[in-house]
Amino acid sequence: MTGININHFVKEWGAMRAVDDVSFTAHEGTLTVLLGPSGCGKSTILRMIAGLETVDSGNVHIGGGDVTFLDPAKRGVSMVFQSYALFPHLDVRENILFGLKVRRVDAKERESRLADAALMVGLEKLLARKPAQLSGGQRQRVALARTIVAKQPVCLMDEPLSNLDAKLRAEMRDEIQRLQRSLNLTMVYVTHDQTEAMSMADQVVLLKDGKIVQIGAPAELYDQPSTDFAAQFLGTPPMNVLPIAELDSQAAVPSGGHFMGIRPEKVRLADSGLTVEVSAVDYMGAETVLRLLHHDNTIMARVNGRAEAVPGDRLHIDWSRDDVHLFDESGIRLNDG
Repeated sequence: MTGININHFVKEWGAMRAVDDVSFTAHEGTLTVLLGPSGCGKSTILRMIAGLETVDSGNVHIGGGDVTFLDPAKRGVSMVFQSYALFPHLDVRENILFGLKVRRVDAKERESRLADAALMVGLEKLLARKPAQLSGGQRQRVALARTIVAKQPVCLMDEPLSNLDAKLRAEMRDEIQRLQRSLNLTMVYVTHDQTEAMSMADQVVLLKDGKIVQIGAPAELYDQPSTDFAAQFLGTPPMNVLPIAELDSQAAVPSGGHFMGIRPEKVRLADSGLTVEVSAVDYMGAETVLRLLHHDNTIMARVNGRAEAVPGDRLHIDWSRDDVHLFDESGIRLNDG
């Protein structure tokens, strides 16, 4: 068993509580994403799991054993950092093998692991190059290969793709997911990018101000956000969250609630309904995103193809009551819709 159990983690920096009573389980062989804005405590939690930060309160179990105060090298984890953490004076081969040499792994075993890892991440022809001769994606592959050769059952990743361009990030997302599944790794992955979370995770732990907002599969967080924060953090564009009292009576809103939420893809252009003015039109090819104004509120609509609209047009929009999410005055979800 190589699952991870986090129980009531607390980390304080002076008067500030950076991690506030955080508990969750990352089951064996799954990919858990810690998601949230900068400063929410996600990287601190990862470093506490790794043993790189002390735990002020709470504990962490890996594989059923309490490792809260165990030396990082004895926890059975590997870690991939945002900065790649490569030695510039060593070639790819030596960067990959460095940890194995420190642990005095037999030379024959080292070469066997190197060959397997280099093949898995496509580095077999680049082993003699120095990091300065590699692209960002290739450097990240070196970091991944170093994780593979370590043969640790738990892998921790701290924003590993943030230095890459959009196309390469998409390719590396697929690569990391493939490796996690093929090696049956228990992985905890930190990111502020909701696209990474939605596309990669078995489980998302959404954080804000050091606290857990919601835990669940990506579809659960998207379809049934527990708060208005969760509703607006996931989705591109994010969910429209509007004060019900400021909507005209033509709006389809179930009774109850202080705020209503509606996903942009659920907003329809119609012959009648809520009157809006087009503020901006973003044509994306397969779809168009419309920014619409209703009194002082902005409503985003995502429609297929090209919308025949220009800024200044007055339109009508509607939506199904079944697609409406209701939130109370403090932003807590009220319905199961």
